[in-house]
Amino acid sequence: MNIEQFYPLFLQAGKVTIDSRKIAQNDIFFAFSGENFNAATLAEKAINEGALAVIVELQEFENKDKNIFYVPSTLEFLQQLAIYHRNKLSIPFIGLTGSNGKTTTKELIHAVLSEKFSVQYTFGNLNNHIGVPLTILSVRPEHEIAVIEMGANHQKEIEFLCTISQPDFGYITNFGKAHLEGFGGFEGVIKGKSELYDYLKSHHQTIVVNENDPVQVEKTQGYSPVISFGKKESDYHFESFSEDYFVGLTYQGEKALSKLTGNYNFTNLCAAASLGLHFGISFEKIKHAVEHYIPTNMRSQVVKKENRTLVLDTYNANPSSMVASLNNFISFEGTKTIIIGDMLELGIESEIEHQNILKLAQDLNFDEIITVGKHFKAVNPSNLSFEDTSALIDYLKQRSVQSENILLKGSRGIALEKVIDFL
Repeated sequence: MNIEQFYPLFLQAGKVTIDSRKIAQNDIFFAFSGENFNAATLAEKAINEGALAVIVELQEFENKDKNIFYVPSTLEFLQQLAIYHRNKLSIPFIGLTGSNGKTTTKELIHAVLSEKFSVQYTFGNLNNHIGVPLTILSVRPEHEIAVIEMGANHQKEIEFLCTISQPDFGYITNFGKAHLEGFGGFEGVIKGKSELYDYLKSHHQTIVVNENDPVQVEKTQGYSPVISFGKKESDYHFESFSEDYFVGLTYQGEKALSKLTGNYNFTNLCAAASLGLHFGISFEKIKHAVEHYIPTNMRSQVVKKENRTLVLDTYNANPSSMVASLNNFISFEGTKTIIIGDMLELGIESEIEHQNILKLAQDLNFDEIITVGKHFKAVNPSNLSFEDTSALIDYLKQRSVQSENILLKGSRGIALEKVIDFL
């Protein structure tokens, strides 16, 4: 089975899935293999449940009469099918990466562009070598723009994802201290994320530039075409403002207030608004999109509960985002408790980075500092330092947090959202 032969069948499909639990009528199921299980054993069951076709990488399960096809690698076939499909599409593709704010920015871009266009975009955080092909394969004839989030934790990953998604526009949210272990330090982060710039430049495509970011300015110096924001002389200029902890942007005297907290989200709003204006969307409609976007993904999410304000930012954490969150939270009025979890994948920089964050928290004089995770426990001798979330929950069952404002911030692996019910 080759891609060209298979493509007409793909065009008849409802969707492509790699999850046997989510197979619906007329779907194509890619049966991935793992260390302990090969989904090829579910091929017949998938067909019986209504799948249009199944791709397996164990030849003994092939049954062409039932549309069960063998390929040497289901992953490579998925990626090549996505590339083939991408080459058939003529709509603009917007590629997005960065150390912090990727998903929020992607969702804001989707919200803004959806005011005028039918937009397909990366669901959740399906932004890797599997998620990007799945997103591309979900683009259908009715879609007019695609927004593709690309994540990476080592060199050459963004380069590879660009060969699959082939973006016409690209934006790097920022360069921060994330995945330092895989990238080999901060300079490695810059190099790895800039692979998006390398692709766009070599294919003469458009780069979105925040001109307040010196790294972005340096990496795009002299290049055209660009869509710029940040400075008064940029293509688009916005001013920031805030109300009740929420951040907004002003454009030509018109204000749009989001439901996001943290001034660090201002640039995310600017990027989305700039793309909206570039694609001919009025600021009135951009304002509507911004004001109706509600974060529900544990990223800069503000929850009001029983006269308390809870800031939920537990999907990801690295030194850059942690500093931004703490500096934002200290501006809240009233007593403040921070519950901060380990920052993962920092390699040899881990101890010093956790020490730096703890010192910053102490210097900011929060009313209560609670840390969770082995890395923080190694540098925090306090009796409010817990090995894991379960240990913190046991503590909270005996003693409640009294502060009017509570920040939860930590890496996904710490799962700080589990403590919400005990606050």
